[in-house]
Amino acid sequence: MSASETGPTPSDSGDKADQPRGHQVNFKADVMSSLVVFLVALPLCNGIAVAVGVSPARALITGIIGGLIVGIFSGSPFQVSGPAAGLFVIVADLLANGRNEFLSRAGTGLDEASLEADATAYSLALMGFTVVLAGLMQMLAGRLRLGQWFRAVSPAVIKGMLAGIGILILVSQFHVMLDHKALWHGEKAHGGLQYIATIPEAVLKCFSGDTSTNHHLAALTGIIAMICFVVWPLIVPRQIRFLPAALVGILVATAFATITQLPVQRLEVPENLLNEVTLPSALWGELLFSSLVWTGAMVIALVASAETLLCATAVDQMHQGPRTKYDQELFAQGVGNTLCGLLGALPMTGVIVRSSANVNSGATSRASTILHGAWLLLFVVAIPFVLTYIPRSALGALLVYTGYKLVNFKAIRELWTTSRSEAGIYFATVATIVCTDLLVGVIVGISLSAIKLLLRFSNLETELSISEDGTESVLKLTGAATFINLPNLAQELEKVPTRSELHVDCEQLRYIDHACLDLLMNWASQHSNIGGRLILDWDRLHGRFDSSRDGDGARSDDSAEVTAGNVSNPEESTS
Repeated sequence: MSASETGPTPSDSGDKADQPRGHQVNFKADVMSSLVVFLVALPLCNGIAVAVGVSPARALITGIIGGLIVGIFSGSPFQVSGPAAGLFVIVADLLANGRNEFLSRAGTGLDEASLEADATAYSLALMGFTVVLAGLMQMLAGRLRLGQWFRAVSPAVIKGMLAGIGILILVSQFHVMLDHKALWHGEKAHGGLQYIATIPEAVLKCFSGDTSTNHHLAALTGIIAMICFVVWPLIVPRQIRFLPAALVGILVATAFATITQLPVQRLEVPENLLNEVTLPSALWGELLFSSLVWTGAMVIALVASAETLLCATAVDQMHQGPRTKYDQELFAQGVGNTLCGLLGALPMTGVIVRSSANVNSGATSRASTILHGAWLLLFVVAIPFVLTYIPRSALGALLVYTGYKLVNFKAIRELWTTSRSEAGIYFATVATIVCTDLLVGVIVGISLSAIKLLLRFSNLETELSISEDGTESVLKLTGAATFINLPNLAQELEKVPTRSELHVDCEQLRYIDHACLDLLMNWASQHSNIGGRLILDWDRLHGRFDSSRDGDGARSDDSAEVTAGNVSNPEESTS
């Protein structure tokens, strides 16, 4: 495989090699866009780490690798990689199962605190080794050029995936914008339906007379940021148009909360990233034979690859720049996950929320993606105290606005006007993602698209004409005869009178599969036994069955007459 399929060479790693003719690179715009992506990535990393049950540092390391390493080698220059919500359930289960596996084998004599610490260390080592194996699997898949398979996805599924993710982001971050902790029956809310159900409670708390809470102040901060997001593009002077609305909104909201000293929640960042790094150890030799590791690696590799490449397809629809090189992107993701595993960080995928923020903020090259990783590293390692001034409600407002933008109402109208069936696939994908999760929703959308395609190309029209005396019949077949049409074809054949001479017209038949071909042969044999006859151009029919033999359908002017004792197998008669 060429280097262009697996990673950039020195000659093509720069922005110019990635740009199609007419696409202009603007480094100033890339710098501004990278700051917006950086601000979006921070709360996402923290939120996913909390959801998994690990330190935020393990998610931030993933984000840094996604920018500085994967950003250089990626096949999708505008896609931003990092820890993703689509994997947190898988990783959380992996950690829990690793912990339980250790405790089930642990001996007695250790105090509870030591036992818990050892179990945590074991589960983190297991996660690291699993992520390394998943990354190696992705690299191998990229070398084998398997990434191209993810291009065959219906646009309705891609748009539905974007809208579903947008709704999930909107309803979950709405609570963050109000400094509200969404609880469902006493437990942290999870999933779109639970977040939606707890929104009224969050809103009512903003208007309650309880002075011990500050939900109304957080909401005010978030609303100020939101107003900036909407109004800034409308009033910005041409001289400072390079400043993204998202960045301006966060700065204004931060200044407002700081000057007025509002008692709202601020962003939390770890003091030292290195304290959370887990390097490979001798334990990995033991884990090599763990079925839990290999099963987890295959699941992570599959889900991460699917989410990444589907997101890359969606990102391509957002801009007019360079298109995704799928195999190169898959290989780059494998490199990133291998490094994440070696450092004990969370696995990564391409993340549509960060990627859409990147495109919408005016990114013109992969420099924006790389710089966002540099900002993460600089601020978290060198000056973390600066980030602690940012209100969480302002970042929540940014994600709410981003989620709203992902629900593209113009795309919904276009789908509805173009094809009601495509619109149905779109809504089914969205509903499933919101009610379950991303992977299930995409699978449902792809399955519905496949069913639609199968039905569309398996349409068979039959027209049976019977003479008045019943001695002659003509069955005209139009379209494609597949196993789906088997009942309809069998029903038509049953209408043919006994001892009738049936002529089958397959002039307009595009294709026939083995099931329908076998039905015709068996019916011909039975019909001839009771004195009937079947007149059929077997050569023409076989051409429809095996188009590789003759591209024009193996047309023949000679018809084969089937009577008692001479029913032949068309495969034999044309061999």
